[in-house]
Amino acid sequence: MIASLLDWFLDPANWSGEDGIPARLFEHLWYSALAVGLGLVVALPLGLWVGHSGRGRWVVSVANSARAVPTLGLLFAVALWVGPAFRGDLAYLVPSTLVLVLLALPPLLAGTYAGVEAVDPAARDAAQGVGMTGWQVLRQVELPCALPLLLSGVRTAVLQVVATTTIAALIGLGGLGRYLIDGIALGDYPRAAGGALLVALLAVVLEGMLALLQRKVVSPGLSGRAVGRSRNDDDAGTGKETAQEPVDLRAPA
Repeated sequence: MIASLLDWFLDPANWSGEDGIPARLFEHLWYSALAVGLGLVVALPLGLWVGHSGRGRWVVSVANSARAVPTLGLLFAVALWVGPAFRGDLAYLVPSTLVLVLLALPPLLAGTYAGVEAVDPAARDAAQGVGMTGWQVLRQVELPCALPLLLSGVRTAVLQVVATTTIAALIGLGGLGRYLIDGIALGDYPRAAGGALLVALLAVVLEGMLALLQRKVVSPGLSGRAVGRSRNDDDAGTGKETAQEPVDLRAPA
């Protein structure tokens, strides 16, 4: 099986044309980015409002409960209901995108809301004490402090969407899922295994890239890196001072 899988990857025919790996990879990334982007348009302002105002927490609970809905069943239901209203490729793209957006919303909304709600109340009081408006507090205090949890929600949403975009090929969508669906249907198991491996590698690469992005944009004081560094500096400074001060071991006269 491993030899057949290597042969499939090394076959030049699988790297060109509309069914080639680069084309399918681009389709998969496009579908995933579209779903996560639309999810952010909805979840980001809604989560910020709920976390800032403390109202509408039931929205987050409802979104989290939607995770229990079977994705495959929802995909077919939306395709049968929404698909006939469109023609051409939109008949496959719109239902699939709607389902992927619904899948991305819970982690995005929960991460944004939890990040804002977890901000230290003393930071809010200090910001209001210097005359900041509610919008300024949200933008300059709460949002930067909420970045670790917010970006964690984005990472979770991206991984879930990338994995679920694969099954969207069942209703005619493209992407890497075509290799799995077509490979199983035709009995071409190296093709199916190759598609599964590509999806797994894509998820790992995206997770690594998002982890690096989070490390770059999140303040070291929020991530804990500055805390560890300051403790080391303090320890080093203490040792230095101790070394410079002579110790008199002679007993007093």
